[in-house]
Amino acid sequence: MDTPRTNPQVGVGLRPTHYPFLQEKPEVRVQWFEAISENYMDSEGRPIDMLELVRADYPVALHGVSLSIVSAEGIRHDYLAKLKILIDRINPFIVSDHLCWTGHQAANLHDLLPFPFTEDALRVIQDNVDHVQNYLKRHILLENVSTYLSFPQSQHTEWEFLTIVSNTTGCKLLLDVNNLYVNSQNHHFDPLRFVDAIPTDLIGQIHLAGYTDMGTYLFDTHSNPVSTEVWNLFSHVIARAPDVPVLIEWDDDIPEFPRLEEEALKAAAIWENHHGPVDAQALSTII
Repeated sequence: MDTPRTNPQVGVGLRPTHYPFLQEKPEVRVQWFEAISENYMDSEGRPIDMLELVRADYPVALHGVSLSIVSAEGIRHDYLAKLKILIDRINPFIVSDHLCWTGHQAANLHDLLPFPFTEDALRVIQDNVDHVQNYLKRHILLENVSTYLSFPQSQHTEWEFLTIVSNTTGCKLLLDVNNLYVNSQNHHFDPLRFVDAIPTDLIGQIHLAGYTDMGTYLFDTHSNPVSTEVWNLFSHVIARAPDVPVLIEWDDDIPEFPRLEEEALKAAAIWENHHGPVDAQALSTII
């Protein structure tokens, strides 16, 4: 008997630009939404109202930008407590953040900062992930970030480091294919080597977005459609990982919702090219 296959699990980021459109509860063809965690912490106004309105009809993932999982100072308790309150309120199917650090002591630099892939960094991350997962009582996902410098101190490649982190902590990887491609061009490595080195069972989610070509480097701006190169890499990944949820990120120069949805449906079409057409009625029960 053939193993039952899944359906494409395609979502988009929940952004204030689209609140008026979504507030009318239109029929949409994406299956889930991802919300930036920090935008809904300590909020009792329209943002949290909209998040709960969307959550009433769709699965929601929470994606953070300030956990600072690579901080040698440990995870800030006040941040983690607020995140847990939001998780308990929304009951997301995924909780994720970035494999980076974001500040020093109480100062948040509001950037996703790189670090060397060393054994010392690995031990810090392992301790921090263990603390976070025990506190939240759930596994988290960590995303590979785009970077614009490298460290001679690194003892592992990025793909080796990501695999070790996931295998030793139990957290899954949020594979950002755009970030992967940006880094491959900025740091001159073969992106397929990266993709093929990551075991598919460690991938818990995929991000797709658009970069900006700055001439001498690529800049991860999330302000453009997904590039052909990134679509090709995504096709390579999704052929081997059909059950992984996929998200389109578009955070600057954001188009109207139908255009964003059109971009997301390209991911579904690529999935179908590999795995065959799906029953439209089944899409409402994929997650």
